[in-house]
Amino acid sequence: MFFLTMKRLFFLLICVLILGSCSEYQKVLKNEEVNPKYKMAETLYKEGKYKKALRLFEQIVPQYRGKPQAERVMFFYADTYYQLEDYYLAGYQFDRFTKSYPKSDKKEEAAYKSATSYYHLSPRYSLDQKETDEALEKLQVYINEYPDSEKLVEANKLVSELRNKKEKKAFEIAKQYHHTENYKVAISAFDNYLIDYPGSVYRENVLYYKLESQYLLAVGSYESLVKERLQEADLYYNNYKKYYTEGDFTDDAEEIAEDIKARLEKQD
Repeated sequence: MFFLTMKRLFFLLICVLILGSCSEYQKVLKNEEVNPKYKMAETLYKEGKYKKALRLFEQIVPQYRGKPQAERVMFFYADTYYQLEDYYLAGYQFDRFTKSYPKSDKKEEAAYKSATSYYHLSPRYSLDQKETDEALEKLQVYINEYPDSEKLVEANKLVSELRNKKEKKAFEIAKQYHHTENYKVAISAFDNYLIDYPGSVYRENVLYYKLESQYLLAVGSYESLVKERLQEADLYYNNYKKYYTEGDFTDDAEEIAEDIKARLEKQD
């Protein structure tokens, strides 16, 4: 009985503390004075109560502009968005911070979080890659400005991931032209791809699909164009074979090469 009573008292105490805390928060939120809002906002931020902290920061940020505390308030404000994973506003606010306080000891952290905010906004490869381009630009600026940063390895990893995403998008676009039998455009797209991404993980695929596109273009051409286009396809085969003697598409490439040879013999 005694322990049951103690448990009830403990529960009531917790409820009173919670209600008191909420009541105090509402009181400060409605208060016109800035200083209590600032103190509570920072306390809530440090406790990880970001949603509540944000409401207070939103109220006080305009009133601190031009004041000595503005730098500190603005960093907390931007980072609160970041912690809440509102990356659009986090990136924007961190950009403002780095421009407004170029000598701040928080500038490097702000620059990194600005760049990673854009990284988080980067969509899947099949969508428009505007945010990916912005993230790459921000990350590259960060890498150039802070070559000795402890975040350098992570920043380079993010850059590599975003570049791979752009490579995949470019590859899928070119491959789509191939699969929809738009062979001339496909070949041009594959050529541009090899220029833009010479070390791509999709390089073998590109060389093979370029060969297959040229071969299919040739066999579907007017008779007067077949020989020249088959000869071009044969050059593409030799280029593929030069780099991939035992690749994923070697058997298919060999089959195409044999048919090219047989068709060219008939042409002579």
